[in-house]
Amino acid sequence: MSTPRDPSVPPAGYRTGPLVPGDAAAVTAVIAAQERHDTGEVMIEESDIVGDWQRPSFDLAASTVGVRDDDGTLVAYAEVHGDRAEVAVHPDHRRRGIGTFLAGWCTDLARSRGERVVGSPALEGSPADALLSSLGWRVRWQSWVLALPEGAEVPERGLPAGLEVRAARPEEHEACWVLNEDAFLEWSQRERDGFEDWAARTVRRPGFEPWQLRVVVGDGEVLALALLQLVTTPTEDGERTEAYVARLATRADQRGRGLAQALLVDAFAQGRAHGASVCTLSTDSRTGALGLYEKVGMRVTSNWVNRAADLT
Repeated sequence: MSTPRDPSVPPAGYRTGPLVPGDAAAVTAVIAAQERHDTGEVMIEESDIVGDWQRPSFDLAASTVGVRDDDGTLVAYAEVHGDRAEVAVHPDHRRRGIGTFLAGWCTDLARSRGERVVGSPALEGSPADALLSSLGWRVRWQSWVLALPEGAEVPERGLPAGLEVRAARPEEHEACWVLNEDAFLEWSQRERDGFEDWAARTVRRPGFEPWQLRVVVGDGEVLALALLQLVTTPTEDGERTEAYVARLATRADQRGRGLAQALLVDAFAQGRAHGASVCTLSTDSRTGALGLYEKVGMRVTSNWVNRAADLT
């Protein structure tokens, strides 16, 4: 009878080690291969990885692990920040115990840092979802990716008198950060991101252009914001550019006035004006915002779950 393999040790034929900034492209390639296999499209960009890794609070060497084959090619990776884990395994290297190893690596690291839970997103029904379920990871929340169908027209949403939508000015970035964090922390259980961390993933993300941060302003104050990111990915016919709404937030005392809907309409128009054929965003069951996006004509294109392991 063979001895069961120790899941805390990488499978034979693979070696592990922390990642370095120069690995961003290789990590992007692994995630892209996983997305293409599981969803039929690629959503990741190298800028997403660089933006995350350049946060001052993120210790890349201490918070990441890469899995490489005998040739030194990166075939899988994982990272942990707070109670959030990101994991990807190249489809050609599945069913070899790498996913189980990385799940254990994430729980061990999060537990060593005093976290009570660690969770990771997975496409509902995907191999990653099935693996985490088999390991006892529960569903924390559901999330959805939505898209505005190509060519769909969205009726204009007017703003109350005295308000306007425009690109944020540099001197308004800190106000955007405060509004963003205040809004997201109403339902997200995490520590407040500092301005430098927020900026690393938004206005200092590679490829950011000033027009992409949209705000509703009135009396010199930022009342709502939307952050657009242009994502260009290869397709069978060439390539596709989509406008992804990465942030959407309204100040608590300004809700119910149609600001978010007006920002979405503006974001769709701005995306198309800059070459996007599709507009997308994601939301989850903690926000209660799914209905808002459906009201402006968006449709769910994929269902996700955040699966979590309790560490106590």
